[in-house]
Amino acid sequence: MEALRVGLVGYGGAGRGIHARLLREAGQRVTVVVTRSRAQQVEADWPGARVVPDVDALLAHADELDLVVIASPTGEHVVHVLASLDAGLHVLVDKPLATTADDAERLASRADGRLTVFQNRRWDPEQLTLLGLLASGELGTVHRFERRWERFRPVPQDRWKENDPDSGGLLLDLGAHLVDSAVQLFGPVTQVYAELHARTTPAVDDVFLALVHAGNGVVSHLQAGAVVGAPGPRTRVLGDGGAYLVTSFEGEPTPFAALDDAYEETRRPGEPVHEGWLVRGADRQPVPQARGGHVDLYRAVVRWVVDGGPPPVDPVDAARTARVLDAALVSAAERRVVVLP
Repeated sequence: MEALRVGLVGYGGAGRGIHARLLREAGQRVTVVVTRSRAQQVEADWPGARVVPDVDALLAHADELDLVVIASPTGEHVVHVLASLDAGLHVLVDKPLATTADDAERLASRADGRLTVFQNRRWDPEQLTLLGLLASGELGTVHRFERRWERFRPVPQDRWKENDPDSGGLLLDLGAHLVDSAVQLFGPVTQVYAELHARTTPAVDDVFLALVHAGNGVVSHLQAGAVVGAPGPRTRVLGDGGAYLVTSFEGEPTPFAALDDAYEETRRPGEPVHEGWLVRGADRQPVPQARGGHVDLYRAVVRWVVDGGPPPVDPVDAARTARVLDAALVSAAERRVVVLP
């Protein structure tokens, strides 16, 4: 199968550091890039690709493209998505889909099957391992899910994500991943309680969410923070048959990683790489890591564009996540639980 011709909007940390890397790994071809300051990087990475200053200039070449990947700042997503859809193209937009639920729902309603969202964390080995463990029933009836995305960064980076209180901040950035993961695991959210703070940046950099899921009553506690001296544990799931524990995540320093280090030092050749621990009191058993990775999302995108069918991530899911994030803003401002319909 011939590679897709991809237009990439933005060539910064997300555009170059994530999307271009995964597109190359998936065997795809970037042919047009929107950037005003990174033309030399584009030329070095994708010889022969056009460099254009804005989305209008990219869409002037719409008949030479199969897919547009939007990695622009979140506040620009609505305009860029609508313009790309109007040009008749398939669109993959970085998360969050939009800064508000109303805008996210507007995009989802206009998509006509040609829009998907980069909720790449659904393809994490971490998430896939937990889905398999839940399906096995080894945890029994689950009553609580905890996930933390924490780091110790007392001197913040000087980027739009840290400086824009409307379209930046950890609620929209990491919160979109955390909520999507919780909903994929335990279903729709009926109640939201939130505590949000901007401790070192103009945008929110300290997030706590408590969600109640419909039907099963599972409570999710989700946290993201930039000034956390002792991050982790990354994930803890509590059930009446035991608990699941993930101590660390993507190399972020945490004192809980000592549990993994001790196991790796004694792991014999041929024994599986573990993702976390099935814990029952003092008893702790390693849980083998499921196979998967973020490039699998791009492989699914290629099949979607070429063969049709539903998008890899339904934008309606992203709009529901945006509704939870909107409710979190209300909850934090009014210091109350918000009930969702």
